[in-house]
Amino acid sequence: MSQNPKVAIITGASAGIGKAVAITFLKAGWKVALAGRRGDMLEAAIRESGVDAANGLAVATDVADPDAVKNLFDSTVKAFGRVDMVFNNAGVNAPGIPLEELSFEQWQSVVNINLTGSFLCVREAFRVMKDQSPRGGRIINNGSISAHAPRPNSAPYTATKHAITGLTKSASLDGRKYDIACGQIDIGNAATDMASRMAKGVPQANGEIAIEPLMDVQHVADSVLHMASLPLASNVQFMTVMATKMPFVGRG
Repeated sequence: MSQNPKVAIITGASAGIGKAVAITFLKAGWKVALAGRRGDMLEAAIRESGVDAANGLAVATDVADPDAVKNLFDSTVKAFGRVDMVFNNAGVNAPGIPLEELSFEQWQSVVNINLTGSFLCVREAFRVMKDQSPRGGRIINNGSISAHAPRPNSAPYTATKHAITGLTKSASLDGRKYDIACGQIDIGNAATDMASRMAKGVPQANGEIAIEPLMDVQHVADSVLHMASLPLASNVQFMTVMATKMPFVGRG
């Protein structure tokens, strides 16, 4: 990194993919604001990175709350001076039950966090990045394999992840005039607590239960770092990183 480290905001950073990405960025010399609902776990992730604690900032944040998102960006700018990269990673799922049994509240919870939360972070990123000097920055949205193909009984999650692709494209287009690049990473079967059920067997499109392969989450973190490290004149618009033998390409 240069003598002026870049600054990243990473949501959903208390565990799983977000935590792995945050630690990887910290180790690479970035200053990182970690956002998530559990402040103690954000602080623990900074300690786990082994870097100077002054390079990390833990901000307890509910991404579905506009005021909380504004506070996240304000706190980051106050601590580090600017925002160069935002990784919209925070996300939740609904219970894997038949679509007709889902409650409105279960649907709304997923939409609020996965989609509205990402929009709020994109909106705040635009506000900060277009006015800072040097101008611009990069936004990377976590789309998931579900941005392309559903799993059984996953309507809320799949709908929001398809919508993330639309948000990515719109932000990519609207960000041009501000030197803001926006891309999307679609992740399949990274080995995290959320995906651990894959190793035990999960429902397939044909109704069977099958064990699916997993990949090291570090490969995801390295991929996000690669996307973020490009000059703003270049952009990875879409990247898919997945366990090679997972049932995605083809018919199962």
